[in-house]
Amino acid sequence: MNGLATGLVLGFFLATAYGAGFHFIMGGPARRILLYVLASWVGFGLGHIVGDLLNIDTLKLGAVHLFSASLGSWIALLASWLLTRHESPG
Repeated sequence: MNGLATGLVLGFFLATAYGAGFHFIMGGPARRILLYVLASWVGFGLGHIVGDLLNIDTLKLGAVHLFSASLGSWIALLASWLLTRHESPG
């Protein structure tokens, strides 16, 4: 159980940092940071699951498939940005 908790905490912090960093780079209204962080969490989780199912061991740290999880996070962030970039900032 200790390894699972460590992996969850690592994934939570990395995905949160990705979402916050993406908002810092791309800008936009302050409320959009919540969207980016949530998209990053979902993408990180889905990427980890895909990495586990496909047995992708590139940059694996403990039980966390960092490469596939990070890739999933960034894909989700780009998708959320593409879907909301034409919204009026108000």
